[in-house]
Amino acid sequence: MASKKTIFVAFAIEDEKIRNMIKGQSLNTDSPFEYIDMSVKEAYDEEWKKKVRTRILRSDGVLAIVSENSLKSSGQKWEIKCAKDEKVKVRGIWAYKGDRTNIEGLNTMVWTWDNIANWIDSL
Repeated sequence: MASKKTIFVAFAIEDEKIRNMIKGQSLNTDSPFEYIDMSVKEAYDEEWKKKVRTRILRSDGVLAIVSENSLKSSGQKWEIKCAKDEKVKVRGIWAYKGDRTNIEGLNTMVWTWDNIANWIDSL
């Protein structure tokens, strides 16, 4: 297996359960990635943006959990834009089988562990 990659997960707070599942997978010793948690428990102020930008820059890629909640999440939108601005690769995964929300400019895939692992291996 390739070396571990650091992945920043961008998500709408309403999709925290999905984020927790990914976090649980990252704790699996065989997981090909490490996980950075920047859950927003604070206001979207300039200090938060500085912290997020720093963590995105330290990441090999940004995995965006995409759902209809993403369309209303200003924090997640900012994280995706920040990653693109900083030339960090971003990929979306659909959070739910019945929800195929599209975020303009974001390549989104069906959530399977193989899809996530293959994307991470490509970084």
